[in-house]
Amino acid sequence: MTIMTPKFGLGASVLRKEDDAFIRGNGQYTDDETREGLLHAVVVRSPYAHATFVVGDLAAVREAPGVRLVLTHADIADLGELPCQALVGQADGSKFDPRDTPMLCRDTVRHVGDAVAFVVAETAMQARDAAELFEIEYTPLPAVSDIAAARREGAPKVWENKPSNVAGVMHEGDKAKVQAAFVEAAHVTAIELVQNRLVCNYMEVRSAVGEYDAASGKYLLTTGSQGVHGMRDTLAEDVLKVGKDKIRVVTRDVGGGFGTKAFLYREHALVLVAAERLGAPVKCTADRSEHFVSDTHGRDNVVSARMAMDKDGKFLGLQIDLHANLGAYSSQYGPMIPWFGMSMATGLYDIPVVDVDCHSYYTNTVPIDAYRGAGRPEAAYLIERLVDSCAIEMGLGRDEIRRRNFIRPDQLPYTTPLGRMYDTGDFSGHLTEAMRQADWESFESRRVAAKAEGKLLGIGLATYVEACAFPGSEPAYVELMPSGRVELKIGTQSNGQGHATAYAQFVGEALKLDYDMIDVRQGDTDDTPTGGGTGGSRSIPLGAVSVRRASESLADKLRKLAADELESAAGDIELEGGEARIVGTDRAIGFAALAALAKSADDLKAVGEFKQTEATYPNGTHVAEVEIEEETGAVKLSRYTIVDDFGVTVNPILLAGQIHGGVAQGIGQALVENAVYDAEGQLVTASFMDYAMPRAGDFPFFDFKTRNVPSTTNALGIKGAGEAGTIGAAPAVMNAVQDALRHAGAGHLDMPATPLRVWEALNAAG
Repeated sequence: MTIMTPKFGLGASVLRKEDDAFIRGNGQYTDDETREGLLHAVVVRSPYAHATFVVGDLAAVREAPGVRLVLTHADIADLGELPCQALVGQADGSKFDPRDTPMLCRDTVRHVGDAVAFVVAETAMQARDAAELFEIEYTPLPAVSDIAAARREGAPKVWENKPSNVAGVMHEGDKAKVQAAFVEAAHVTAIELVQNRLVCNYMEVRSAVGEYDAASGKYLLTTGSQGVHGMRDTLAEDVLKVGKDKIRVVTRDVGGGFGTKAFLYREHALVLVAAERLGAPVKCTADRSEHFVSDTHGRDNVVSARMAMDKDGKFLGLQIDLHANLGAYSSQYGPMIPWFGMSMATGLYDIPVVDVDCHSYYTNTVPIDAYRGAGRPEAAYLIERLVDSCAIEMGLGRDEIRRRNFIRPDQLPYTTPLGRMYDTGDFSGHLTEAMRQADWESFESRRVAAKAEGKLLGIGLATYVEACAFPGSEPAYVELMPSGRVELKIGTQSNGQGHATAYAQFVGEALKLDYDMIDVRQGDTDDTPTGGGTGGSRSIPLGAVSVRRASESLADKLRKLAADELESAAGDIELEGGEARIVGTDRAIGFAALAALAKSADDLKAVGEFKQTEATYPNGTHVAEVEIEEETGAVKLSRYTIVDDFGVTVNPILLAGQIHGGVAQGIGQALVENAVYDAEGQLVTASFMDYAMPRAGDFPFFDFKTRNVPSTTNALGIKGAGEAGTIGAAPAVMNAVQDALRHAGAGHLDMPATPLRVWEALNAAG
């Protein structure tokens, strides 16, 4: 046999093994799925933000060409609603009182795009044509489309059975101690900020295929997701109310998730119900316009904060008042997102006491839920904009005030006033390195030169910390197959991150096997018994450790099998290139032959599970340099520098890809992206004609490096990286924009820093 020398392991720069299929167009996304007799479905959605309605005679719809099934609320009244699974504690000690999402609205719609009916036809076009035939009489009701409107005295209520639009009230910290700190303070700096609403525009819009086997009574859902097991459990327990063994969920390739594909949506259940009733498979694929008004949005809050300082700029106390928009319903994790932000509000700073109030509100808008970072970008943006303002008011350098207030290495492990335990890091170290890489010291000469050309230059920095890989585990299952290949099964779900490559590196390292001989399987509830899915940067910190342990266990089993066959001690067997051989000899046996020797299946299988009891805390510094045209207000990023601490790097190429993508999303929020509703609750930015997205030409080359300090809470020292770029980017870019505007005499600016907003700020400053 041909011996393949393993060359990939932890820390190697390995190209993605997945990309060959994608480049050749051989990916398998949900809308690629075909079935014999496949039917197509469309959701009929409300054009009103708030209205009661009555569905008229459906005869014309049912008799339309190709129509096979029409569903309204009355037809599925036995189904459960989409549950909120984030019943966070409230300030008064009670649990959050949710407003779950109905599968189809009964008589009231609460946002544009709310689901009213479901129609199935033989073709997608026939289903769309039939959807146009529905006679629905809407009676519009007053709507509230933003936090200010929701808070207003006498505001129309989104939910008539609640006393107001307040969804929940949370509190963290110690009010009395913070008040005392402000009395003691030599100076107090205050800031008010808006976190603009974002639409998560992944490349692949959502799609779902439902099937039902009457003989077994089992449902099969094929859909793009961030984890099949959670979807199965919610479908079984809360919606269809059947045993988990009666539902199989499968995910193949996924064209981006970013948090928004972690949730169960209405179509997931509706295609299954339709498939059961029709005895045929049913597919429902959204278009981009539908995505804008049906998939959860991100961010959207307003916040004010005050920092108390002594005469030297040392932080004494922090007070935060946060108001968060939940949208029309309490989505799966929506109420928890502001809490995530609150828990990270102190950043990398040694702030003795903190007081955080958070009010959440219902509005007649698309629900808000987790979007890349899920609260941590909001927290980093707040603290880093505030710290810059503190530096300016105290007459200190922006780096100097940070150094004075950073948690020092000798203070680690350090528990924040909000209960986060940072285990390792050197925060001043990555700040210094990032500033050096960005050539911070010579910036003023660049500013003067640009001014002569009619351009304003600004430079900004932001440090960040995030909590990820939360306590829990992600078991891994490895098996030597009869072919001599090794198969790994794990319950995370790649959305484009490169899991098949990263996990194969750990398997290959333990078995000394080329990663092309390793098959990674995810996304099938019948295939893998457990799975926590992908989110919160958990896949590699948790999953990879389990993969290594499983692979090492399998390697021990294979050495024992080979030792028995080759009449040697197991300790004298080495694995190399798909063979087991006696060290120092040519006596060897290939993996395929070894598999044939197994007396039981367990001889060829191994399970590994790493249980983590504390989150990990990646952190770093971003430095952005911007160039603003005075005549137009156009902002151009001219330089971007990142120095991050991710504990341990698994694959530098995959890591760079994650950081570049995350930074791009953070820059998008800072400069161009903004979901806007009018006063009546109509989404004004409901397509790419009006919702701006950053493009490749909007970015400079990123200067990215790591300055890692291994984690002590993770078995391999890994801290996680998937959301980090997004968390650090927005505050760095906006601090740079503010620096440029400040030198032109202009004042505060909220995201996004569009040319119009910047131009208006410059003109207001004269």
